[in-house]
Parts: sequence; C-alpha cells; structure tokens
Amino acid sequence: MTSATPRRIRPWHGILVATALPLREDLSVDFTSYAQHVRRLIDSGCDGVVPNGSLGEYQTLSDEERARVVHTAVEAAGDGERVMVGVAAYGSTESRRWAEQAADAGAGSVLLLPPNAYRADERSVRAHYAEVAKAGLPVVAYNNPYDTKVDLTPDLLARLYADGSIVAVKEFSGDVRRAYEIAELAPELDLLAGADDVLLELALAGAVGWIAGYPNALPASCAELYHAAVAGDLATARPLYRALHPLLRWDSKTEFIQAIKLSMDLAGRPGGPVRPPRHPLTPERDAVVRAATEKALAEGHK
Repeated sequence: MTSATPRRIRPWHGILVATALPLREDLSVDFTSYAQHVRRLIDSGCDGVVPNGSLGEYQTLSDEERARVVHTAVEAAGDGERVMVGVAAYGSTESRRWAEQAADAGAGSVLLLPPNAYRADERSVRAHYAEVAKAGLPVVAYNNPYDTKVDLTPDLLARLYADGSIVAVKEFSGDVRRAYEIAELAPELDLLAGADDVLLELALAGAVGWIAGYPNALPASCAELYHAAVAGDLATARPLYRALHPLLRWDSKTEFIQAIKLSMDLAGRPGGPVRPPRHPLTPERDAVVRAATEKALAEGHK
C-alpha cells in the first residue's frame, strides 16, 4: 500500500499545525517571522495552520495581538480555508466574538475548548458550543480534560453534534479507545488526532486530521508520517513514528511550548522565548529535548 496524499474535502481535514508564535527577546511578537513560518509549513506539505491555540500562547496576548495573529495567518496561508482559529475564552460571548473576527478575517473554521473558567456541567457546555456556532463558521471541539477539567466524552460529543454545534473533535484525552465509541455514537462526526504521541493509533482508528504541535519544527517529516498513517502505510509510518516519538511525546507534557520552540530554534525555524508565567526549560529537560532534536536532524528529518 502506498502513502499517497489523501484528498482533503473539508477545511478541518489533513495535517493542521497548531502554530507556535515567534517572540523576540523583549517578548514582543515577531509577526514577520510568524508569516514566514506559516508559509514554510504549507510549503513543507502541511495542509493548514491553527493560530491562537495553547501552543500559540493565546492566553498571554492582548486583543490587538490576537486579532493580528489571525490576519497574519490568513494572509500568509494564501487561502483562509487553511486556517482554523483558536477561539477559546473564559466567556461564551467572548469566544463568539473571536469566532466572528475569524469569519471576518476569512478563516475556514474555528477550534473551541469547552468553558474553561470552571468545571462546567453538560447544560453549560452545550449552550457554550451553540452560542459560538452562531458565528457561522464550522466549530471543531477541543477535548482537553486535563487543562479544562471538562471532559467531552463520546456521548456528550454525540449530543453536541446532534445539536448542530460541532463538525469535528480534536481528541486530546490520550485514550485511543474513544475513537471507536465516537464512531459508534456519532458516525458523521470527524475525529482529529489532538496529541502528537497518539497520532498513529488514532489515524488507524479513522482520524481524518491531525492538529499537531511538532510539525512546527519538523514539518516535512511529520507530514510524511501523517499521510502514511492515514493511508495505512505502516511500512512507512511505523519507523517514522518510532524515530520521531521521543519528540512527539513532548506535545503532551506541561512544557510542550518550551520544548517545541527549542526544537524550532535548533531546526532553524525561529521560535524564541515564552511569555510569563512560563519559564524556560530546566537544564535537565533542555538537554533531553536538545539531544532528541539533534538526533532527529542528524537522521535527516526536517
């Protein structure tokens, strides 16, 4: 079986990179480098980008910076359908406002966490997604129960899909068994791999997309891995997955932003520092990420 690139039939399909945001030493956003980064990702075989996600440090951005990130991504991508904007916020009204801004900028879809200011109940979660869906763009739910303390279980996802509020889910729980239950309860709901270190397992379970972190540093190799995985080309995918997994697993760690930005810097793709309250990696963790990145680069991954 070959790993021919599958046809992408929805804006949220394919390998979409949750973009890290290049910062200067004074912690200001380097928008020129960000635009270049978006273009390089697409030129390297990625299908699109996801600005203003957690990896993009959206929580630390001013409203002006956050809006400019979206406009920069859409312009650099050359096709708004390739851009899925993160619209998470403490309030549903604010999330809807960011979704409307994404629509005005020409984006093709949005990525939405459940309410994350408190442990919301099902009624609140469903109302939250229904409100943001009113902005008119397709909504991809983001299930990250570790950070939000709200678990979008398969049965809740099925109800959100039946409500008409979501078209897909970025599944970050790490429990690959959920892929099969989601397919049973909501067969038309698209599954997107949401954690780098379970990409192969979720692709084999039917995922039609990957919202990915490590392609920021190694886009061509990650794109090759994704396309082989969804095509069922295990002869290509398994050795690639094994070689990249020492890096991919950092996407699920607390220091994922710092790790990915360090790998970007080593790969010649400027990432720069992180904004407080995050700190640089400890020397011990820096050494682990640095060694894994240098090994991947030495093996020809790019």
